[in-house]
Amino acid sequence: MTSYLFEPAPVPSLPIVGDERRYPVARIFCVGRNYEDHAREMGHVVDREKPFYFSKSATTLRQSGDAIPYPPGTTNYHFEFELVIALGAPALRIVPQDALEAVFGYACGLDMTRRDLQLSERAKQRPWTLGKDVEGSAPTSPIMPVSRIGHPDHAGIRLSQNGTPRQTSDISQMVWSAPEIISHLSGFYRLGPGDLIFTGTPAGVGPVAPGDRLEGEIDGIGALTTLIGPAE
Repeated sequence: MTSYLFEPAPVPSLPIVGDERRYPVARIFCVGRNYEDHAREMGHVVDREKPFYFSKSATTLRQSGDAIPYPPGTTNYHFEFELVIALGAPALRIVPQDALEAVFGYACGLDMTRRDLQLSERAKQRPWTLGKDVEGSAPTSPIMPVSRIGHPDHAGIRLSQNGTPRQTSDISQMVWSAPEIISHLSGFYRLGPGDLIFTGTPAGVGPVAPGDRLEGEIDGIGALTTLIGPAE
């Protein structure tokens, strides 16, 4: 029996719609600038040659209904609501035509971002880690299995803040589709069960404050509620 210096942390996981078992999360990949309107609001033009990525630790995961603290080191903490792909099979150098075979299901997710730190680090050509890989910054809804809904390529995506609509779009507006993302990313990683891919956010991102309530929904996939707690 293996002995540890201290008790290992629990396995990060998410509930599955219609299943008593949970989905264990291994890694979280995120696609940047995957909606043209969001790229424009951030002062960029989409590079259609290939997608680019950043990552979050699996420990940033939180469930719908959880309160997440306003994190230290920032005065400009932003919401970004996204479609999330949950993989259920290995994928290495997979072609787009076969990529959806690796998908177990889909979910709603928030890529919470310390925007001031992301922008200051980007201006110095440094990684986005301080801005993106933040404790509690990946709230995610229960996973909706493909066996229940198939692979939606059109679905309304909406987020409200304290009841006021902030983001409204359709996942069909993604620059890179789910199969294209999986195929491209699998050229660099041995993707597999437990990997989540946050697929990017539409326009309308903005700051939150302690006490705010974020409510997001993607048609046919699910809903997500996140409460912003006091500053740490």
